[in-house]
Amino acid sequence: MAEELLSLLRPDLRDLVPYAVPHYPGYIKLDANENPYDFAPEVLAEVVRRLSGQTFTRYPDPEATELRRRIAAYTGMAPENILAGNGSDELILNLFLSFGGGGRVVITPPTFSMYAIHSRIAGAAVAAVARREDFSLDLAALLREARAPGTRVVVVCSPNNPTGNTVPREAVEALAAEAAGLVLLDEAYAEFAGESCCDLVRRYPRLVVLRTFSKAFGLAGLRVGYLVADPAVIAGLLKVKQPFNLNSFSQLAAVTVLEYQPLFRQRMEEIIANREELYRRMKQIGGVEVFPSRANFILFRTPLPAEKVYAGLLARRVLIRNVAGPGLERCLRVTVGTPAENEAFLQALAEVVAEGEGSSGV
Repeated sequence: MAEELLSLLRPDLRDLVPYAVPHYPGYIKLDANENPYDFAPEVLAEVVRRLSGQTFTRYPDPEATELRRRIAAYTGMAPENILAGNGSDELILNLFLSFGGGGRVVITPPTFSMYAIHSRIAGAAVAAVARREDFSLDLAALLREARAPGTRVVVVCSPNNPTGNTVPREAVEALAAEAAGLVLLDEAYAEFAGESCCDLVRRYPRLVVLRTFSKAFGLAGLRVGYLVADPAVIAGLLKVKQPFNLNSFSQLAAVTVLEYQPLFRQRMEEIIANREELYRRMKQIGGVEVFPSRANFILFRTPLPAEKVYAGLLARRVLIRNVAGPGLERCLRVTVGTPAENEAFLQALAEVVAEGEGSSGV
């Protein structure tokens, strides 16, 4: 029966591997680039205070009007340039469904794996332009693909996940000026880099900037994302958006968070400082190559197979992300945690590497 049911699945999706997320309760969790700090009690108390008797019984505002107004003020754009979504993933998929289906989506691996998955779900062909050895964009090759007939969306992540490096502003402008289709700039980690290209949407109507509340603002559990785009692009996205896509509680929480920006900015600065200290300490572990990062995570390469390091850390109750693959041989990614979490990770990593090198006779 299972085979019979699977035969009804779209043929182009039958070999698609779902995005897998391991779950290890009670472990030191440094695998998903989440904000490591507990949600601020004063913000949580304010969210609860604002709940009403109809928060849960009525459908949410389908246009997220108040949230879009607050995001517009935060980004320096207008409310008509903002579309809120149930996490960035929903917005990526909707963009590909609206503009990418039947055409080509160009990605720049190594990068966030969901771009390719969402492209296939939307019925788009994926074209890959590999990054250079230092993980910078091959801009000349990318521009050729961006101009090619049939290209509907070009996706660039900055800071890039999992490599942590940013894309120069002039490269974004070149793509936005010359691409045959839209250019999606994913700025999920922009707050940690201290730079954004949201303002470029005014000059380049083909540019779409994607942002999230999951990372810097600690709302990963409530799934709140948004994009900044030309109103004509948003009009196209509204054709596929679910009517009540962002629930009332998430809207309320995100609005409240934006009223406490100084508190969250302080947390961001702590994470950045912890990132730099973690980077310095990781470089002291023999055989480990550490890559500079402008995000809240660090990519590193070890002398051992990535799966061996991953398993060794897991045995010590530390969960990170194994990202090994083409261009990322023996690489893993660790989220910047609290100082105590980072210390536990550093100790575990040093032990795993030392044991691995000893067993291999190095």
